[in-house]
Amino acid sequence: QVHVVESGGGLVQAGGSLSLSCAASGSIDNYNMAWFRRAPGKEREFVAAISWGTPYYTDSVKGRFTISRENAQNMVWLQMNSLKPENTAVNYCAATDYRFGDTWSAASYNYWGPGIQVTVSS
Repeated sequence: QVHVVESGGGLVQAGGSLSLSCAASGSIDNYNMAWFRRAPGKEREFVAAISWGTPYYTDSVKGRFTISRENAQNMVWLQMNSLKPENTAVNYCAATDYRFGDTWSAASYNYWGPGIQVTVSS
């Protein structure tokens, strides 16, 4: 069992950058970590994930977002550059201790943070 909580959200203008942090209550050594987001009127969607230094991204954020982790700090980050208005969403940090599952599927993750708002203005 691990508890995660997000921080670093806020409002930025289009083209700007924002870094989200995910702090875990304990060791994340044995967890795959991910970021999901829920835009207004849409379902939760996969953004990025990281296992042991290997990142995965949804196509729409490749080249703009970077996910990273520091296990010794029990921390995961999502650096978001070149933000677009369509990136406005509640962003969730997620963790899973499942050995197998679809990286991009929310159903693969069994621990979730409460979410944090990211708003990108035009």
